[in-house]
Amino acid sequence: MNVPFLDLKAHHDPIKAEVMAAIEEVIDKNAFAGGPYVEKFESEFASYCQTEHCIGVGSGTDALWLALLALGIGPGDEVITVPVTFIATAEAISFTGAKPIFIDIEEQTYNMDPTKLESAITPRTKAIIPVHLFGQMANMDPILEIANKHEIPVIEDAAQAHGAEYNGKRAGSMGRLGCFSFYPGKNLGAFGEAGAVVTEDEELSKKIRTLRDHGQAKKYYHDVIGWNGRMDGIQAVILSIKLRRLEKATEARRRNATIYDHLLKIDSRIVTPHQGPNRRHVYHIYSILVSERDLTIEKMKEEGISCGIHYPLPLHKQKPYKQDEGSFPVSEKCSAKFLSLPMFPELSQSQIKSVAATLRNCLSEESAVNNTARQKELNL
Repeated sequence: MNVPFLDLKAHHDPIKAEVMAAIEEVIDKNAFAGGPYVEKFESEFASYCQTEHCIGVGSGTDALWLALLALGIGPGDEVITVPVTFIATAEAISFTGAKPIFIDIEEQTYNMDPTKLESAITPRTKAIIPVHLFGQMANMDPILEIANKHEIPVIEDAAQAHGAEYNGKRAGSMGRLGCFSFYPGKNLGAFGEAGAVVTEDEELSKKIRTLRDHGQAKKYYHDVIGWNGRMDGIQAVILSIKLRRLEKATEARRRNATIYDHLLKIDSRIVTPHQGPNRRHVYHIYSILVSERDLTIEKMKEEGISCGIHYPLPLHKQKPYKQDEGSFPVSEKCSAKFLSLPMFPELSQSQIKSVAATLRNCLSEESAVNNTARQKELNL
């Protein structure tokens, strides 16, 4: 059975008529850049995230960058984050002129390890960005405790965690600011690029609204140097439509993850995702750990199963942020073994069973090959 990694067509076909009608409405009203449809979505998404304010922006990267700028972060400053994330987390820090400072991740959740945080703080530390990787929130209580002790703001990178929860609190609602991406493949995805910042802080909200619109609070009167980071009306109206269906889609993802868990946990060669205590994992990515990952993904592809790797190299091993091998051992160990299985709300039980059976067969073939190779070595 052929199984795609992501099936956006299956996700979008049931709402296509509603989306096309909404786009036509935006066109008729010429509400393209910002405007009433963006404001409507901002209100809806703020409520969904249990926050007072939401600022729609052009992408998740814009969200992170503008959040940092709103906090006054710039050259000479340091921002602590993790090396296991998409590069946008570090890029946003770098483009303020600040320096990303990496700390290692927890071995079970793949999120920021709070026990490594305090030792990384210096007088130059101006923010902490925990990344809610794969759809599970980081261990926020100890992170916030340490941050508050040192009076350092926390920005949640919630680009993969729409609707995730920690002790009943939604992703984006626990730090000073929460940043989201609505890239098409996200749990809540636009039909192009879009992002948002959520916050309880009215002053920060005002700053970000000004920064996203060329530094103007009033048209053609510019208070600061800003940027064109506005969300457009077409993306906003699509996101409003999809937001109404997000909880149903999230529960489908969680059911799919439960089936995967049941089929894969019995195999000691596979490490399935771990959901931390008092957390609601929304499974943007269902990533397992396997040995011989690269060989496995090729064999799965040959059998018609599309998989992914999130992410093959931690940021401290990427050219722009290169650090010594062994600097972050858990990040390096996990990145060498991550294998992302197909995960989307419309995934059927038969597809999941096919993925699981194919995976276990591929691992068995690898074991046989490896045993033969070892036997040859012994015979020598």
